[in-house]
Amino acid sequence: MQTGYKTSTRSAEAGRGPRVAITGGTSGLGLALVHELRRRGAQVAFVARQAARVTALEHALPGSHGIAGDVADKASIHRIALQILGRLGGVDVLVNNASSLGPTPLVPLADTECEALERALATNVVGPFRLTKALLGALSASAREGRGAVVLNVSSDAALSAYPGWGAYGASKAALHQLTRVWNEELAHGAGVRLLSLDPGDMDTPLHALAVPDADPASLKPPSVAACEMADAIWAALPVAAAAGLAREGAA
Repeated sequence: MQTGYKTSTRSAEAGRGPRVAITGGTSGLGLALVHELRRRGAQVAFVARQAARVTALEHALPGSHGIAGDVADKASIHRIALQILGRLGGVDVLVNNASSLGPTPLVPLADTECEALERALATNVVGPFRLTKALLGALSASAREGRGAVVLNVSSDAALSAYPGWGAYGASKAALHQLTRVWNEELAHGAGVRLLSLDPGDMDTPLHALAVPDADPASLKPPSVAACEMADAIWAALPVAAAAGLAREGAA
């Protein structure tokens, strides 16, 4: 289990903080976000594919709610959405973090199998679209109630820059980035749902190690730092955070 996180006593107080759902929550940035948002007092439900890891994290972090499921699987989306709503009693924030590189090891587009491209698109674009759509009614209700509503889609610089070997991943993140921008234009004013597309930077995560196995971990951002930055962005967009007095605590 990754170390270096603390959960405040305040985070265990039920019902006070924003209700947050995080996909890909048992590894890398997702795991760091689960810890960071719980530390700040959020009520957190996290989704990941491996049931054993979901159960282990749920036991290690009391008050969190683990859901085993694959956002790339169309048949699983409504079950995941219903479990999120059932565990949290609604949802104020959705973080679409689960990602697939597509082919591993990375290869040029001409050598990318169609199935690998489909996997990247299903996980990085279609899955977030389906889950957001399934939770949109609940998010809109949170906005109407004055709690605020935010969808954070985790992007990448590969969405904007063309890196050899990153074609499937970059194309899928580019699609997610544009989807986010369009949906924010459609929803931010009428429904009151804010959509954010944020690039956390190159991080020391299992996904990055899979993509660039010879990278020096010391040159990469710790996921805990990226999680703090993303949590700050969520808090800035969510009026309930300021209303509830859930300011960021000291790092000690």
